[in-house]
Amino acid sequence: MAGRRDGGAGELDIGKHGRPPTLRMIADELGLHVTTVSRVLNGSRAVAESAASAANVARIRQLAQRLGYQPNPQAIGLRTSRSGLVGVMVPRLSDLVLATIYEGIEDAANNHGLATFVTNSHDRPELRRARTTMMLNRRVDGMIFGDADHNAEFVDGLAEREVPFVLVSRHAGDHPAVTCDDYMGGRLAATHLAGRGHTDVAVVAGEPYASTGIDRTGGFVDGMAEHGVAVPADRVVHSHFDAEGGRAAAERILAASVPSAIFAVNDFAAIGVLGALRARGLRAGVDVAVVGYNDTPLAANLPIPLTTVRSPMFRMGQRSVDLLVELLAGRRPASERLAPELVVRATSVPEDEPAN
Repeated sequence: MAGRRDGGAGELDIGKHGRPPTLRMIADELGLHVTTVSRVLNGSRAVAESAASAANVARIRQLAQRLGYQPNPQAIGLRTSRSGLVGVMVPRLSDLVLATIYEGIEDAANNHGLATFVTNSHDRPELRRARTTMMLNRRVDGMIFGDADHNAEFVDGLAEREVPFVLVSRHAGDHPAVTCDDYMGGRLAATHLAGRGHTDVAVVAGEPYASTGIDRTGGFVDGMAEHGVAVPADRVVHSHFDAEGGRAAAERILAASVPSAIFAVNDFAAIGVLGALRARGLRAGVDVAVVGYNDTPLAANLPIPLTTVRSPMFRMGQRSVDLLVELLAGRRPASERLAPELVVRATSVPEDEPAN
């Protein structure tokens, strides 16, 4: 059956079929072979590109989206011996950073014809083990971990079992990972504060087992050293990646003496720092400069907008799926570190002063 030329895909009347849209309906409407449509909608991006021209790929996907076509995962599994499922593990999806990363994962998975489901480990090893087992029992094709410990012991074990996985946000060992270049992000914060003359600085360093906190702190300390400023070990205080942890760490720092600047390796920890300063009658950006990390939407909308290092959270999620698809195709993808960007606001440069 030839495809229509009078109005194209927009003229298809689904109501007369009385059933959900199928591959055959889409193929007939566009004048294409059903196999071509199947490969575009149910295969990987590479399969789709080899199956049809770029113009036809776009036509197929546009019509499928408009009609609400949904792949049948059981049928796909029978044909390919794969489930089309990707399991995602994060410390906690209530964290805005991790939620944004997961949105990127979902977006890319949809483009690859995959479905995802997510669970939380709360960074507890026993939960991580149990929930990984649960996901593998559900026959996921592969996994994406956003909760890797820097010691890599757990993911090393998965690699030995030949479980396909990619890390996101945190890296561990030599396993494929998509992260922000957190070491460079720490250096950006250091260059900014050193350039403004800060020599008495402290760090709210995050969790000691997470590469994010380790790399951001390391980059900051090394960056300050390059400007002739040493950061004493007792000025580096570990904390949870939340406002409560940041406030507790800041209170420890302030109890010893008030620094001229504090770098927090997470925006929510930085919010806790701002609370600790306010409780002592200190003004962020005037008495003590504060720099956070990630540039969550909250950062720009605080009473005193937060200077922060922007990480490409959504893009990290997207690229982690792309790497997993490469891995599932039998290739060995290289890890990626995406570029951070410093965003200067009033917590380090008062609003009445130009941000040079």
